[in-house]
Amino acid sequence: MARKKSTKATLGTKSSSMFPQLHPFVSNAVSDKIPSPSFNNTDTDKGSQNKYSTFVMGKFQCYNNSCSNTGWGSKKVAVLIRGYGNNLYNAVVFGQRCQSCNRLGNLTLDEASYVDRVAYRLKKWAGVATEDQIYSKKEGPPHKSELCEGCKRGYCQRKKDGEYWFV
Repeated sequence: MARKKSTKATLGTKSSSMFPQLHPFVSNAVSDKIPSPSFNNTDTDKGSQNKYSTFVMGKFQCYNNSCSNTGWGSKKVAVLIRGYGNNLYNAVVFGQRCQSCNRLGNLTLDEASYVDRVAYRLKKWAGVATEDQIYSKKEGPPHKSELCEGCKRGYCQRKKDGEYWFV
């Protein structure tokens, strides 16, 4: 079962980060379907057998004192989930920049969306029959690739001709 929202998982003002402290919740979410996975603390594509880009949710704060924008919420926080041999995985969450001053925002991750997305992907890779996740299109500001660190590193879903595609 996914964990309720919390303010404990924060990215800080880094362009990307991993959240190994959420691994016990991911492991618990898949424990009835697959052997307990292990978290790979190394942020690398080397040795990965599977990669999947998706989005999670979060809130960002801008700590630039001269900026008028204090914060924003995002339903499109880029995350790259990787699967490795021996039931290892990791997930890299990418930051966003402030639209007003272009500084990296401080992310507070929506832990429930992270755990749900990562657990779902691990089950899919393990061949567990899962219902496809259907997300209704929600109106909101468009995803701005120039402010997304995931887009800059080539690991973000972006909209092209009305359809999502993976980079």
